[in-house]
Amino acid sequence: MTSVKTKLSVNINKIATLRNARGGQVPDVVKAARDIQRFGADGITIHPRPDQRHIRFDDVYALKKVITTEYNIEGYPDDHFISMVCEVKPEQVTLVPDPPHVLTSNAGWNAVQHHTFLKNLIEHFHQHGIRTSIFLHADVEQVKAAKQTGTDRIELYTESYASGYSTDRDAAIMPFIRAGEEAQKQQLGVNAGHDLSLENLAFFAQRIPELLEVSIGHALISDALYFGLENTVQLYQRCLKW
Repeated sequence: MTSVKTKLSVNINKIATLRNARGGQVPDVVKAARDIQRFGADGITIHPRPDQRHIRFDDVYALKKVITTEYNIEGYPDDHFISMVCEVKPEQVTLVPDPPHVLTSNAGWNAVQHHTFLKNLIEHFHQHGIRTSIFLHADVEQVKAAKQTGTDRIELYTESYASGYSTDRDAAIMPFIRAGEEAQKQQLGVNAGHDLSLENLAFFAQRIPELLEVSIGHALISDALYFGLENTVQLYQRCLKW
């Protein structure tokens, strides 16, 4: 099987968190997005939450003006989120089933149970010309169910892979290999994200040849404290070239 070039989308939520901790505009989220693209990233991801604890709603609109690669807005599809995404029209919306109180995304959709909700929602985004992806556990049956919603892509929730990588990486990757293979059969694009890092990214990308995109924020921004932002973006890109 011929592998695809996996794109790196950098999640800049943590930059916004740092800004909000002090107030003001330092660090500048819009400038960071512009620079991260200049440093070699293939896209920018944000996850605005109702309490605006990191990305603020005004950021969503401001970033649209400077993103020249791909803009991915992820989040829970409440009425405000849906309206905002349809107004901004990013290249991709990633639907995540996280309620407002959670610290970070911690589960994938049950695409069987929420079939009608997701199908109607995806049709709505398609009417606005927005590519859709749904956050999903690496489960073959869920991949099959995702296909029936009409989504363009799935984003595999990689926390279990990351947590199992240090003890048995071959076992940890196996559900994702199966999910990727099923997604290819179903003609679904495959994205991935959550706890991917410099330690585990290359192994993951090498074994999921269908992988179109990874969205990485916490680990990448943390590494940038040591290596610098430009160098860190390039280090992550190097993990995706094999």
